Amino acid sequence: MNREGILVIGSANMDLVISTERFPNPGETIFGKKFDMFPGGKGANQAVCCAMLGSKTFFIGKMGSDDFCKKISLNLKQTGVELQHLLIDDEENTGTALITVDKSGENKIIVIPGSNMKLSQSDIEKKKNIFSQVKVVIAQLEIPLDTVVKVATLAKENDTTFILNPAPAQELPEKLLSLVDYLTPNETELEILSGITINNEASIEKAARILLKKGVKNVIVTIGVKGALHVTCEKKKIFPANKVKVVDTTGAGDAFNGALAFALSNGEDIDKAIHLANLVASHCITKMGAQSSMPKLEEINIYKIAT
Repeated sequence: MNREGILVIGSANMDLVISTERFPNPGETIFGKKFDMFPGGKGANQAVCCAMLGSKTFFIGKMGSDDFCKKISLNLKQTGVELQHLLIDDEENTGTALITVDKSGENKIIVIPGSNMKLSQSDIEKKKNIFSQVKVVIAQLEIPLDTVVKVATLAKENDTTFILNPAPAQELPEKLLSLVDYLTPNETELEILSGITINNEASIEKAARILLKKGVKNVIVTIGVKGALHVTCEKKKIFPANKVKVVDTTGAGDAFNGALAFALSNGEDIDKAIHLANLVASHCITKMGAQSSMPKLEEINIYKIAT
């Protein structure tokens, strides 16, 4: 069987977004400027990114039987994501995220997981046949940790490249880390995963090497406006980010991960994959929302991709 495309397993939320001049202080009430609803969730965001770039993309997640599910599913379908493996929970609400965005584009987020935390190991076991049909599997941590371990195990058993975006951050067992081909933390997540205080490039490399010793094959640390740092047992390399006008940073990490998965599934080497991921993430933060800001490949100047 010829493998094709990407399997994204993770969360789907409805993002309730408030735009404001600044964040309120504790106990303070301020006026917001605008309210929007955007389909979100790290898993769904990454799936949309992969599909928008042109990859055949399958999504496994669990949503509630409610209006948010209908709206999120419609958006996923319209962007080209395959939903035949989507699961519905009749007893739990679809996940939601409360997001405040200030005038500089920075955000603060509270996630109510809802049905995302009902995605179980047995759910994944029932879908195991899809793992042998794709080139890349990607997961995050907005679903139960034991479910993520199951995902990683099936990816390994099927010799499928596994990307783990360890967000939101938590300590991870070595059993899981040893199954990860590409781990993609930001600086905060890297600090939690490694126990190392992050304050410069040297500390990032030191923390990454701790995770490499636990079995991770590649650590790719996203470092905001500075870009990304790729660390392996043999080398390290910095990939600068593009300078753009920031409107909303929501979804930037998901854009990076989705583009990375897209490039790897199309046989690009890791340098080109990270370069494309930086370009897509930079494009994402120039627009409001997460899924709504994911670009098509033709919106990214593919000729900028270079080692």
